[in-house]
Amino acid sequence: MTVLARAPLAALLFVISVLLVAFQLMFQMLYIGPVPVPIGTVIVLVSLPWLVHATVTEISPTTAGAAAPVLVWFASVLVLGMFGPGGDILLPATWQSLLLLVAGAAAGLIAFRRAVENIAAADSGRTLR
Repeated sequence: MTVLARAPLAALLFVISVLLVAFQLMFQMLYIGPVPVPIGTVIVLVSLPWLVHATVTEISPTTAGAAAPVLVWFASVLVLGMFGPGGDILLPATWQSLLLLVAGAAAGLIAFRRAVENIAAADSGRTLR
């Protein structure tokens, strides 16, 4: 697959990533009655490894390709979280925000590590997982 053929898919995954970050930030501060229910954390734990896997298998089987979704996630969280729509701060200084950041970092780094290990194994001729 050529670079030009991959560009629309890369753009689609970029848009999906930013939209998922918006949903994560919107649902992170959700309360059911007096109980906080950080649904954004569940979304990031499922979506970020999927984005890394989709990028490595469909677009770019390189370490840069594996790192791209994680970097886009961090940048999107910082931009949308600090400078949200209408000047709202979607990432206030609460434990729910910290949970989202830690869960996203952990999920992203674990998925990145697994992707890099699989890329290295494929380059050496053997397969993992």
